[in-house]
Amino acid sequence: MLIEFSVSNYRSFRDRQTLSMTASPRLSKTRNTFKSPVHAEKLPDLLKVAAIYGPNASGKSSLIRAMGVVGRLLAPVAGSNDEVLPASAFRFDDTLKEAPSVFEYDFIQDGMRYRFVLGLNARRIVQEQLLVYPKGKETLLYHRQFDEHGEHYIFGKTLEGGKEVHNAWRRLTNPKMLFIAQAVANSSEELNQLRAPFGWFQSGLLVIEQNNMPGLSTASIRFLQMVKNYTGDLRDFLSALDIPVSAIHLSSEEAAVCPDNRKLTLKEFFAAAQKDKVTLTHSTVSGAAQFDFSEESCGTKNLIGFWLPWFMMNQAGGSGILCVDELDSSLHPEIVADLIGKHLDSGLQTQLIFTTHDTHLMNEKILRRDQFWITERDAHGATSLFSVHDFEGRESEDVEKRYFEGRYRGLPLLRRG
Repeated sequence: MLIEFSVSNYRSFRDRQTLSMTASPRLSKTRNTFKSPVHAEKLPDLLKVAAIYGPNASGKSSLIRAMGVVGRLLAPVAGSNDEVLPASAFRFDDTLKEAPSVFEYDFIQDGMRYRFVLGLNARRIVQEQLLVYPKGKETLLYHRQFDEHGEHYIFGKTLEGGKEVHNAWRRLTNPKMLFIAQAVANSSEELNQLRAPFGWFQSGLLVIEQNNMPGLSTASIRFLQMVKNYTGDLRDFLSALDIPVSAIHLSSEEAAVCPDNRKLTLKEFFAAAQKDKVTLTHSTVSGAAQFDFSEESCGTKNLIGFWLPWFMMNQAGGSGILCVDELDSSLHPEIVADLIGKHLDSGLQTQLIFTTHDTHLMNEKILRRDQFWITERDAHGATSLFSVHDFEGRESEDVEKRYFEGRYRGLPLLRRG
């Protein structure tokens, strides 16, 4: 679970901005929160949902993109000598041009709280730090820092493995690689201390950027091609959202794995999915008719694409975080509201974070004031991120009306005439 995420000197984020998933006290709608599952430490309740609003080009998509930086570093091509790292310094301040983009994650995995800090530029990782909080006490596991004197490591006294193993991990880590990834990949089975926080980034945090949606729909089909017994789950998911699909038929021209039995790369996975033939049967009072996937609407295709991360979030032990840019893209506001309602009622300790322009959600009164976040860019082009709950107001107030009145800021400044 995510406690909070901070980013600085990245795209439009100049100064450190923080998205917090901790619940404010004395607000109702308890189905929107869950207890922090941390052993021997009392933390605030956590929010199940955060909705991020703001004008176009205000930083919403950049925030979601920032949350996925570590995931991109874990991709198979990351770390190669010619690979440019996903850093992007704030461009309107020359003093930050050579400074690293910094990403900070406070999260919970397997009942333990962690803090991971990453700083990088396009050429290399310049900072990497992992802290753990047993019984609430901050404990360093490792710290990696690059400066004008070279790269330095500090290993915490409680980091398992011993000096010889630590130095071996260090030698295997090139400037563009994450130390934690190399340590886990080259650990024996009895060395488990770094596996939990690494697993959170590898499978517990799923980030969906808007340009990923077309690929996600084909990925959903490819997943079903490999695991056919879940076609009913997709059918029921669509039917529950008023898409009258009664059956899904799949056929493929090639096997779901490579001939040499290695795993498909993401690029090969999508390429193979393009050859899948998918037929959806729609049922109405007049009868049933079959439609090829290419004939479906953009909204239906987006829902099919969204189903896969939704399924993974709700099936993988119930402890995932799904971050989606423009959740409302090609979807009716009632469908978006229904998806959020289903998530809130799931009973799982999962979190949904998304950007949207759909203010209909504000009027639905299914979310609390501390679950609405606003992005806004100032005259210098820098993004600020703040919660509606930061403003004075009552829990029962009309959030949508006050938003359009400019009470929370975050509206586009339009020039008339």
